[in-house]
Amino acid sequence: MSDGTLVYDDDCGFCTWCADFVRTRSDVDIVGFSDLDEDLLARLPEDYESCSHFVTEDEVYSCGASIEAALARTGPGELARPAVEFLNQFDDYERLRERAYRRVADDRSRWGKYLSKTPPASTGDSNC
Repeated sequence: MSDGTLVYDDDCGFCTWCADFVRTRSDVDIVGFSDLDEDLLARLPEDYESCSHFVTEDEVYSCGASIEAALARTGPGELARPAVEFLNQFDDYERLRERAYRRVADDRSRWGKYLSKTPPASTGDSNC
């Protein structure tokens, strides 16, 4: 049984590497933007392609919260869960998490030079 679904940009080598990292260390399903079915697409925000999402039976987490939720379900991420739960009590933490997500996401072509995997929906330019 899946712990949830990570929805990601499957035309990006860095994003594919990140999704695969989660998939190989958890019971999380991964679905690329190009493979979304109607049910999953209906649960995502209208501008879903602006960031990743983590979908559970009851919730949809977007952007930094999606990566945090996905990583918390990995073996290594379980160790950080108590600290993350504590930090989530503070508004400043949410702003910091989302700012960090956006900085990495906006510079993923540079990150992809170091951490990358051939994207399943590649259009030939996996530099994002």
